[in-house]
Amino acid sequence: MALKKTKNLDTITNKKLSIQISLSGLSFCILNINTNTFENFEYIPFNKKVNPFVALERLMHYFDTREYLQKTFNDILVIHENDLSTLVPKPLFNKDYLADYLKFNSKILKSDYINYDALDNNESVNVYVPYVNINNFIYDAFGEFTFKHFSTILIDEILKNEKNSSVNKVYVHVSEQHFEIVAVNSGKLKLYNTFEYKNAEDFIYYLLFTLEQLNYNPEHINVVLIGNISKDDSLYKMAYTYIRNISFGVSRNRLINDTESNHSNYIIAHSF
Repeated sequence: MALKKTKNLDTITNKKLSIQISLSGLSFCILNINTNTFENFEYIPFNKKVNPFVALERLMHYFDTREYLQKTFNDILVIHENDLSTLVPKPLFNKDYLADYLKFNSKILKSDYINYDALDNNESVNVYVPYVNINNFIYDAFGEFTFKHFSTILIDEILKNEKNSSVNKVYVHVSEQHFEIVAVNSGKLKLYNTFEYKNAEDFIYYLLFTLEQLNYNPEHINVVLIGNISKDDSLYKMAYTYIRNISFGVSRNRLINDTESNHSNYIIAHSF
C-alpha cells in the first residue's frame, strides 16, 4: 500500500495539506491557495487506540484510497498529537538537552527522536517526540514538509486570540480521550497541561483541580471551551454545574463554521 508519486497526480500545485496524526484517529484538511477556501475536511476515528506502526499503516491506506489525497501539494504540514511534550522558557533552552527536558514528565525511550517548535508569542520552546515513522513516510512520498506538535498550534492560536486581552481566561480544548488546559493572564501564557479522561467526573476533577492550583475562583474565572464539545455533552453539563462563566470559543479563522467545532477541525484548520 505504499504511495506512488506518479499515481494520478495533478500538475497544478495550488493546494496545502495538513495532516493531524494521533493514535486514536487521523484528520486531513486541504486549503486551496487560489480561492482561500477549504476543499476537504475529514476526520477518521479508530475503533480503539493503536500504536504508531498501525497508525502509519492506516495513513498509507487512506493515501492510497482517498482520491483527494492523490494530488500534488504546494506545502504539507504534519501535526503530531500526543502527550509527549513540554514547554521550556527560551532563556533556559539548550538543544543539546532535549531528552532531559522531557524525561521528568513523559515516558520516553533512548531511541526516541526528539524535536522542538519555537513559540515566539510566548518566548518559549515546545520540546516533543514526533511519530518519526510517519515523518519518514511523508518525506519518502512527497519530499520536504513541515511538522509541528499539536499543542504548538493550540497555544499559538489562543495567544493570538488573547493578544490584546486584559482579563484572565482558561481555555479547555476537548478531544475524545484527552483534553488540554491553557490558562492565559492578560494575554500571557500562565499554564499548559494535558489530561486523559474516561468520563465527565474525570473531566471536572482535573479542571477544578487546575483552577484551584491557579487560585482561580470557579465563580469568577472565564472558561472557554473549544474542540469536541457541545451543549448536549455530559462534559459541558458537568462543567456548567460548577463553573459560572463558561462559553464556547470563537475562531479567528473566517473559513470555519464554529457552531459544531470539534477535534477533527479546530487545530488542523488553524494550522495554515
